[in-house]
Amino acid sequence: MSNGIIQAAYVIAALLFIFSLRGLSNQESAKSGNIYGMIGMAIALIAAVASITGGLHWIVIAMVIGAAIGLYLAQKVEMTQMPELVALLHSFVGMAAVLVGFNSFLDPHIQNFSGGELSVHLVEIFVGVFIGAVTFSGSVVAFGKLNGRISSKPLSIPNKHYWNLAAIVVSIILMFSFVELKSGAGATISLLVMAIIAFAFGFHLVASIGGADMPVVISMLNSYSGWAAAAAGFMLGNDLLIVTGALVGSSGAILSYIMCKAMNRSFISVIAGGFGSDGNIANSSDEEQGEYREMQPAEVAQTLKDARSVIIVPGYGMAVAQAQGAVSNITEKLRAMNIEVRFGIHPVAGRLPGHMNVLLAEAKVPYDIVLEMDEINDDFPDTDVVWVIGANDTVNPAAEEDPNSPIAGMPVLEVWKAKTVIISKRSMNTGYAGVQNPLFFKENSYMLFGDAKDSVEKVLQNL
Repeated sequence: MSNGIIQAAYVIAALLFIFSLRGLSNQESAKSGNIYGMIGMAIALIAAVASITGGLHWIVIAMVIGAAIGLYLAQKVEMTQMPELVALLHSFVGMAAVLVGFNSFLDPHIQNFSGGELSVHLVEIFVGVFIGAVTFSGSVVAFGKLNGRISSKPLSIPNKHYWNLAAIVVSIILMFSFVELKSGAGATISLLVMAIIAFAFGFHLVASIGGADMPVVISMLNSYSGWAAAAAGFMLGNDLLIVTGALVGSSGAILSYIMCKAMNRSFISVIAGGFGSDGNIANSSDEEQGEYREMQPAEVAQTLKDARSVIIVPGYGMAVAQAQGAVSNITEKLRAMNIEVRFGIHPVAGRLPGHMNVLLAEAKVPYDIVLEMDEINDDFPDTDVVWVIGANDTVNPAAEEDPNSPIAGMPVLEVWKAKTVIISKRSMNTGYAGVQNPLFFKENSYMLFGDAKDSVEKVLQNL
């Protein structure tokens, strides 16, 4: 295939990726956005394979193996496991950038570069390996935290920020050494030592972040993986990789900024790593702060039937229990009784942006009654019943009432302002952030204990 056709295919693929991002910006067009992305990736793969002049059989074997793994994971992975799968996929992008970097340095064709062109290429290699290594190790830690294999508590070592600064300074010194030496054992050692430092740096960055902040971490790692792909594009001279990596990197950074605002975090501190992780876990014990009241499913059903307006606030507990189908059925029943039912979604509900929206769409909940926090927060005082299903930290009044709380200042859904609040939980344990929730002990709050799916189905039967 001629170079002109390949470049044209890359342009078309890049445009389709842009259309994909545009489509994914809202629920109604998300399906078409996914289709654009798949078509764009298919075109990109075909064009990339067509540009190869030798060793095509190895590429085909790799693609077959990769496709088989992808199909297997797509069928096996539950929606609740999607955040950890995304983290793991980010690690693949990071490691790919590392391998491409070392391969570019060891490639005999590097001798074709000279002077300033060689220096620029070496910087591309060095930066690509650094970003890739940080993305890989950071994503692996995020994967471990999300699936419970690594504690969600932040790792706190003495003078951790100084260690991070030292890692960056040493890496910069090694980069100058690498570019100066250009080739040979000295340059190889500089690149290898930097890679080891970057792996450790990425591990420490994410390990220093507490579980409550993991949604922002996943978003930021998404941005890192994009920049790693762009760096690989520069190393390979592939325009499509550069464009695609820049799209992913910039969109991930924008999403991280939006989520930081939703969690009252500093965007700069996200980039620096270790935000919100100074080891301050004040008020995070399981110690109860008063007496709680309990409701049974029959009482919940009656309370819902007596209401004029109901807001349902889903969280990760609903996702784990796979209760979205039963919730959708209850919504349909209540709306048939002329009761207004809406959903309130916090920007970081679940462990991935848009997690709850996808689950509700999967359960055929109408898009127009699923509202974001900013759209619905002012309506709670005029709401008869709020039903919180599996959410915890995103409805915690301590964020507004307790300046010493680890989540102080974080915007939350102000569910406690409704006339009646029903909270579905397995127990009185704290949420993922490890912070006790005063909502459970307010006079207008009632606990509905048990597995979310079982509880919701019992309420449905009573309805």
